[in-house]
Amino acid sequence: MKFQSLTGMHDILPDDQVYFQRVNKVVENVAKYYGFLKIETPILEQAEVFSKSVGTDTDIVEKEMYTFRTKGGDLVSLRPEGTAAVMRSYIEHGMHNLPQPVKFWYTGPFFRYERPQAGRFRQFHQFGFEAIGERNPAIDGQTIQMSYDVLKELGFKNISIEVNSIGDSECRPYFKKILTSYFRSRRTSLCADCQRRLKENPLRILDCKEEKCQRVKAGAPQIIDHLCENCHAHFKQVLEFLDELELPYTLNPYLVRGLDYYTKTVFEIVENSEDGKSQGSLAGGGRYDNLAKMLGGRDTPACGSAGGIERIVSIMKAREMKVGKDSKEDAQIFLAQLGQLAKRKSLKLFEEFRDSKIPVAESFSKDSLKTQLRTASKMGIRWVLIFGQKEALEGFVTLRDMDTGTQKEIQLDKVVEEMKAKIKAK
Repeated sequence: MKFQSLTGMHDILPDDQVYFQRVNKVVENVAKYYGFLKIETPILEQAEVFSKSVGTDTDIVEKEMYTFRTKGGDLVSLRPEGTAAVMRSYIEHGMHNLPQPVKFWYTGPFFRYERPQAGRFRQFHQFGFEAIGERNPAIDGQTIQMSYDVLKELGFKNISIEVNSIGDSECRPYFKKILTSYFRSRRTSLCADCQRRLKENPLRILDCKEEKCQRVKAGAPQIIDHLCENCHAHFKQVLEFLDELELPYTLNPYLVRGLDYYTKTVFEIVENSEDGKSQGSLAGGGRYDNLAKMLGGRDTPACGSAGGIERIVSIMKAREMKVGKDSKEDAQIFLAQLGQLAKRKSLKLFEEFRDSKIPVAESFSKDSLKTQLRTASKMGIRWVLIFGQKEALEGFVTLRDMDTGTQKEIQLDKVVEEMKAKIKAK
């Protein structure tokens, strides 16, 4: 029997790990700078954590969640997104008693049963920022800035922000009536899913990617024209923050995001082609002031964002964008050894280099000196420490300069210090 990974699941192989590590490191650095603390929530949650917050009539809950009963009869789901789980944790641990806002960041795997395609998997990875407990529009601006910073730091250049307000419980119901009236008169021009959405939540039609629905959407009423006074003032201040930050943004009156918990500000960061057309979202988010109450908590304002790591990595790889090297690639020293005694002593020497935080490459599984020297040459390493049977017995190491071919002997107890000096002098 030939085993393969499940459809939509994928291995992250060593060649890809450097990209994932790069993304995670940039996210961590940005998060720390802004005072966000790392949180990890379980991969399994009660199914209602998502059905109550994301929305029972969303594609995620209706079609995409991995939901099943445990042996004890509990209905659980593999997490399809991060925000609801973070808010559940905030409520469960009484974090409203902490100084507000409480700010989190996370990375990890998420799961949605959808049709796999380029850059989209059933098990995928996201990073996210969540700021809980603050209504000030400055938090919206900061969340957008952080997501933008991550992408810029990774090397994305032609990116811009699409932003909109979808109102709140005061102004959105009236807008839904207007929107329903508009789409009802054009019902036959909508796809089958959107005809169903018209009964359940007409806002979701604005999020449909079907070309026929896009044409109908183009003439739809805009919610920005129907915001209540509070939502209008909030959105105006968000835009003023974006102006002050000199972030490139455009108003997209039909941007809604697909989840029930969003209120007021929503945004996506998109990459644009040379002709100015959007090539798809890299990160997005918004304000979700109603989520805590949906999950049984007290009234708690919040704002957050998330980015899809696989999509970001696929673009970085396709464009051969610069990523950091791992410690082995950074190594300027190669430790070659011959014979069992030398191998044993080399392991100890290798640890001494590690204790001194000096990267050293090696090939302990190889016995041929010629093969090891060829490996060092391919890696572009200048200094090769040769540790053979004679060296192991007499307590020294032979240092070969690969640039000049010259060799010298160094006492074993002085190797680390001498090599440290050579690296600094380079």
